[in-house]
Amino acid sequence: MSYRPRLKEKYNSEIVPAMHKEFDYKSVMQVPKMEKIGINQGVGEATSDKRLVDFAVEEMSIISGQKAVVKYSKKDISNFKLRKGMPIGAMVTLRGARMYEFLDRLISAALPRTRDFRGVKSKGFDGRGNYTFGVKEQIIFPEIDIDKVNSITGMNITFVTSAKTDTEAKALLTNFGFPLAK
Repeated sequence: MSYRPRLKEKYNSEIVPAMHKEFDYKSVMQVPKMEKIGINQGVGEATSDKRLVDFAVEEMSIISGQKAVVKYSKKDISNFKLRKGMPIGAMVTLRGARMYEFLDRLISAALPRTRDFRGVKSKGFDGRGNYTFGVKEQIIFPEIDIDKVNSITGMNITFVTSAKTDTEAKALLTNFGFPLAK
């Protein structure tokens, strides 16, 4: 038998029946599921030091378990000394088993390491069943060696679900064990 992530097993065995009953869906296929997780990190100081983007790509690759991609500016902004085509950030999109593994590590290991953690604010829903929140420090992830960190940077994490409403998405994330604050 091949490896299956713990949260995917939990989704199939516990979350689908619970949400099917709670929202009274006609079919099991209507139960929302996690489609992808997007992790983005903007590196504002990259206009003066190009190596910072390389550090960001390396750290995001370690955190996500998948190679991060460099993002380039789309237009010139003179106030920020930014030219079109300059590297300004890094991003990763996770799907399938890597997505469930990252979600598991985020919930069980990384978020509890945040200073004064009382849950993630529930204001990040977009009205279409997706949720975005920010992490202020990348050092909350256990994969990052604090001694090798060049600078403390934050990142945005977006959960894209197949839910039609924020209520369904909130129920899905809560069933996964995501610590949403009231």
